[in-house]
Amino acid sequence: MGNYKSRPPISCTDELKKKISESYALFRSKVIEELRPKESDWNEVQQAAANTADLCQLEQLLTEADCHEKTETGLTLLHIACIAGAPCSQLERLLKKGASVNILSKNQFSPLQLSVYRGDSEQVEVLVTYGADVNQAGHSGVGSLHIAAMCGHHEIAKILLDSGAKIDMGDLVKFSSLHIACHFGHEKVVELLLSNGSDINISGSVGDRPIHLASSKANLRIMQLLVEGTSQQKADVNVKDNEGHTPLHFCCKSGHLVTLHYLLDHQAVPHEANIYGDTPLHLACYNGKLEIAKQLVAQTGQESLIMENIFSETPLHSACTYGKSLELVKFLLEQQSVDINYQGKDGHTALHSACYHGHLRCVQFLLENRGDMNLVAAASDQSGDSEKREEQTALMWAFERGHDSIVTLLKHYKRPSEEGCGDYSQPGSLDGSYVAVPSPLGKLRSMTKEKIDVLQLRATLSHQFHLQITDLEFQETIGSGSFGKVYKGKVKGRTVAIKRYRASSFGAKSDVDMFCREVAILAKLNSPYVINFVGACLDDPSQFAIVTHYVAGGSLFSLLHEQNRLIDIHSKLTIALDVAKGMEYLHNMPLPIIHRDLNSHNILLEETGHAIVADFGESRFLRSTDEDNMTKQPGNLRWMAPEIFTQCTKYSVKADMFSFSLVLWELLAGELPFSHLKPAAAAAETAYHNTRPPIAITFPKPLVALLHIGWHANPDERPEFREIIPIIDECKQSQAVAMLSNVEPSSNPSLPLSLPMVTNQDSDGEGRDTPPMAGHVSAMRNHWEMEASRNSVSGSSEDKKRYPFPQLDKNGYVSDPMSTLRISMPLPLPPQAASSDSPPLSPPRQQAEPDS
Repeated sequence: MGNYKSRPPISCTDELKKKISESYALFRSKVIEELRPKESDWNEVQQAAANTADLCQLEQLLTEADCHEKTETGLTLLHIACIAGAPCSQLERLLKKGASVNILSKNQFSPLQLSVYRGDSEQVEVLVTYGADVNQAGHSGVGSLHIAAMCGHHEIAKILLDSGAKIDMGDLVKFSSLHIACHFGHEKVVELLLSNGSDINISGSVGDRPIHLASSKANLRIMQLLVEGTSQQKADVNVKDNEGHTPLHFCCKSGHLVTLHYLLDHQAVPHEANIYGDTPLHLACYNGKLEIAKQLVAQTGQESLIMENIFSETPLHSACTYGKSLELVKFLLEQQSVDINYQGKDGHTALHSACYHGHLRCVQFLLENRGDMNLVAAASDQSGDSEKREEQTALMWAFERGHDSIVTLLKHYKRPSEEGCGDYSQPGSLDGSYVAVPSPLGKLRSMTKEKIDVLQLRATLSHQFHLQITDLEFQETIGSGSFGKVYKGKVKGRTVAIKRYRASSFGAKSDVDMFCREVAILAKLNSPYVINFVGACLDDPSQFAIVTHYVAGGSLFSLLHEQNRLIDIHSKLTIALDVAKGMEYLHNMPLPIIHRDLNSHNILLEETGHAIVADFGESRFLRSTDEDNMTKQPGNLRWMAPEIFTQCTKYSVKADMFSFSLVLWELLAGELPFSHLKPAAAAAETAYHNTRPPIAITFPKPLVALLHIGWHANPDERPEFREIIPIIDECKQSQAVAMLSNVEPSSNPSLPLSLPMVTNQDSDGEGRDTPPMAGHVSAMRNHWEMEASRNSVSGSSEDKKRYPFPQLDKNGYVSDPMSTLRISMPLPLPPQAASSDSPPLSPPRQQAEPDS
């Protein structure tokens, strides 16, 4: 379907819940396997341990050595006695003979866990008395308290808690016993756990709380226990998991009306969207829950009916994606705000959704209710890195998915009021009748392009870069994005960064295309100023990963804006010089590379203070200098060049120079460019109002001129990186910078990322520490206000006219930024730097509430 990706049938959270159910189902099957042993394979003593009818037989045969003997499945005599339901006296005999109370079988079960599963409280008390570890993790990280919660044995759960069981201990997916009790619907266990102080809002591995699991069940009593809570804590009815699902989302997806009413009565927010943009009504419609949809609309209004998720689908689209409930579709169409032919952001209608998923009856119903088959959705054809828009009708969607019956229906459909089509009728003249079916070549091309890309990459990538997913050791998460997550990890003992792509991603771009392009670019790079490529996992899209050198210092963004570190001017110029050298390397390769996403997030810092350019997910090779098929708006909006933001498809490496100039300003000022604006508003200011960040009086003058030419509105006026490297280097080696940084001129030490502080005197005589080159708006404001005050007292009126001091707006920006340029430049600049036609820098427009 071009670049259209249908909404995933289940979310990551749903996938986890499925795995949990499967995990505990497997757990049960393994326990049952233990409880039904093959006695024919046992020796005489083992059979005696299982024989509860003749207790003397075991005592006659038992020796200390027998207590440690195991069956082929790893069962000891103590395991066997617990499985058989032996009396406590027999367990005590075995324990006194030296039987190990905490040994695990091959299926990872301790004797205590088997007794807990069977619900034998007497056995449990004996085992606990003889030192059984109540917190021992067995199969899937499950502890004894988890098993009691799963089976609903609240009396055994109380014994375990009294014996020191950790009430909030997590299993393999960080589910506590409270999670499990809510999942399996055991009210008494939930009540017991809450009364013993279990964390009511404890988070699982994807941020899911017990109330999320309870919401997907129809147990009102458990919901009441959680929401009404205890005197110390109560469950939040609007708490979100990592995907933004609230309890109401789970309730509507599962279709439990009683739970729905209870949550709404307790101030659950009805129109909240998850990270996919789905409201509870979306999920009800995706799962065909008619009664839930009716109650939601009746009690909470029609706001959700017109909300689109990130897949450009309203609840009507969602109902047609489900397609099995015509009553639900009919109900939605009866609502005043619903239009059967409403087109989402990508242009597709509910008819497109029904055609894509092959729902013949739903398609026919929509057609009979005036669904327009001629409306088109827009999809990108990304062949050859282009993004030409291809318009696709609902018929084309059905055709490419292979739904022949729907294709036939659409091809020959005519409305009841229309005359039949004759042999000489103009094709398409009667609202879609006898529409020509697109060539199957397009379908084949769409289906095979991504496979071809991967196969070609496997064939061309050097063998040394091929890695297996089993070669990777994943550690903590160090970053994330639309592609997936970045982990710190190891490969063959080497510390690396692992960029793991999601198994399925549903964005506007082809993740396979981006992955292949990034690997192809990284494999060709060899410079100390760009990230070092280690290898990639190419076997299967579900295992796609890119492995690079691990840079310990983190990103420049983190250093400046999260850690709020102050960097001396010498170190700032070291970073700027390294980035410029990295970009110069990329732009002057045999096949030049345009980065397209240069910003402080993608500049990594070594512990020595040197910088590395990273993240080539948006980058591409430039096969000619006159390409007119470039991607629209790749990269981060805050650092985006004006020609890219204005939807241009023809731009060059000079766009990277614009982004670099904003990064350079960010380094010098210690602030985000246009920090008072959201990213899209900042990009609009630079593109449509020619606004640039303010120039501080503390900025080195050569760099001020460099900023002006670097962020020039006309890309042709911007310099190349090879032209600016000598300027930054000379500035870095200058006497003034050395003095400010407390280093010897012309030396090149590896400086720590710290700033020597200079003590100034306030007007009240007290000392204050200020960074000499920080450039913060607050510091700039204080400095300018002080100078302005002095100027108003001591300066002549003529001087004030000729050299007015900068006035600041309420955000601390300079109203007359050109006033900082009146000092002569001590270092040489390229010819265009001195050009008088550089754009003036206007102050940012004031917005009460900037839009994103």
